[in-house]
Amino acid sequence: MTIATDTDQSVEKLVDLIKDIEFCMMTTIDEDGSLRSRPMASNKEIEENGDVWFFTYASSHKVVEVNQHHQVNLSFSAPDKQRYVSLSGTAELVRDRAKMEQLWKPALKAWFPQELEEPDIALLKITATKAEYWDAPAGWVAKAVGFVKAATTGDREDLTENKKIDRL
Repeated sequence: MTIATDTDQSVEKLVDLIKDIEFCMMTTIDEDGSLRSRPMASNKEIEENGDVWFFTYASSHKVVEVNQHHQVNLSFSAPDKQRYVSLSGTAELVRDRAKMEQLWKPALKAWFPQELEEPDIALLKITATKAEYWDAPAGWVAKAVGFVKAATTGDREDLTENKKIDRL
């Protein structure tokens, strides 16, 4: 019998928050030590342990960066749902054809016109090490209840769930 720990439940919540957010900003470290961010499409591919996969061109500048400095950060946001996630981890280039076939989606053809036959196609795997998320009810009813409670009690109402996960 497996007993779920607080960390297990936090990682499960993290995965649940990210799985509906298709795009994120990936931050890498450039050759001069500065931070660089760019939008990436995860295609909603996140594993149960928090690892995230991206299709990429193996010769792209971001791959040069992660080969020099493996540390990266992924920032996911869904403002309409009041969901925000920061995921830190290490990146590695993966050229596993079977994994690419498993993760391929037709929409990726916009970036990879030759699909899996692109000569330079590869995967970038982000192995999650730390994360933090913020999740708040986005509906007007939940917000209104919070405001009314704050106004009547004089206490600041914070409906946001915030959790740091230091080990994934």
